[in-house]
Amino acid sequence: MTEPRPLPRRSLQARLALFYAAGILVAGIVVLAIVILPLVGIQSTVPAPSQGPGAITGTGHGIGPRHLLVGSTVALALLVPVSLAVGWFVAGRFLRPLRAITATARAISAGNLHQRLGLGEPTDELTELGGILDDLFARLQASFDAHRHFVANASHELRTPLAGLRTLLEVSLADPDADADTLRSACQEALALGGHQERLVRALLALATSERGLTRRDTLDLAQVATGVLASRRDQAAHMGIDLTDHLAPAVTAGEPGLIESLIANLIDNALRHNHPDGHVQITTRTSGTQATLTITNSGPVVPDDQIQRLFQPFQRLAPDRHSRRDGYGLGLAIVTAVAQAHHATLTTSARPEGGLVITVRFAHPSHPYPPQQKDSYAELES
Repeated sequence: MTEPRPLPRRSLQARLALFYAAGILVAGIVVLAIVILPLVGIQSTVPAPSQGPGAITGTGHGIGPRHLLVGSTVALALLVPVSLAVGWFVAGRFLRPLRAITATARAISAGNLHQRLGLGEPTDELTELGGILDDLFARLQASFDAHRHFVANASHELRTPLAGLRTLLEVSLADPDADADTLRSACQEALALGGHQERLVRALLALATSERGLTRRDTLDLAQVATGVLASRRDQAAHMGIDLTDHLAPAVTAGEPGLIESLIANLIDNALRHNHPDGHVQITTRTSGTQATLTITNSGPVVPDDQIQRLFQPFQRLAPDRHSRRDGYGLGLAIVTAVAQAHHATLTTSARPEGGLVITVRFAHPSHPYPPQQKDSYAELES
């Protein structure tokens, strides 16, 4: 059996033009019917010949109902193509944003994830749809970028420790005089390198998860989250000789608890790692207006102002030694940036003249989790 042929597709503009012309035609017929029907049976009058000054009128053959009907039919016949042309033009004007949406979506699906609709004014249902799609495209681009960054960073950062591990094992196996103690020492070094790689992969996964965006949004208190993180860091701070203090006032916001806990943990770990003995770290939470604020102040080396933004990029350190284990992996502040962006939080950083940083993260109130210009669009996306 042969498959039935698909019906020819009519564009939305053609259908709207036909609908517009049909509406005009029906309206014209109704108006003419209202005007002509009362005139049926009434004949036109013309002046009759008279001999005197008084004029007497009589019946004649002027513009009667029949002539009016014929003229109206001709007018309707001319109105149809005119209404079709006007309908085609009007429909095209109204469908222009939809064509832009289709063309941009086709280009984005072909791989151009940086392109946006940008419909602009006037604000109507189609431009609102365009804004929602722009936000959706931005989230897709962030997801793809996070995937690409993870693959690139993992391959680049794991290359050196993997090469070191292979060299260690090859040297140990090639030594004909290697005894049990030598092999045991090589195995211990291999385990240490494996642990280093495991922690690096875990940090890369945390970065990729943060860049992916939110999967849930719960109401939480920054003070409670910070209390839990501090409890697991106090022994480390005491061992390093760093004074860890807190001033935790209630600061309620909305977000993903796991990501916000990761943000606070990375900020505290960064403040402890890049510090010095007898230094201090202070964590403060408070509510300021409609915002929940988290501030971490730490002592440490002097940070030039022109180096602050660079530290929030992946694998960037203030120290020149890129592969120093003591200085971490250069991913902590990058994770903080990704989590802040996922929650539409404001992240500000300033260097202290005596050394160290002051980092403040401002989260929105639970009733206003998004910036005003994006609130409606994200509400549509999450619904």
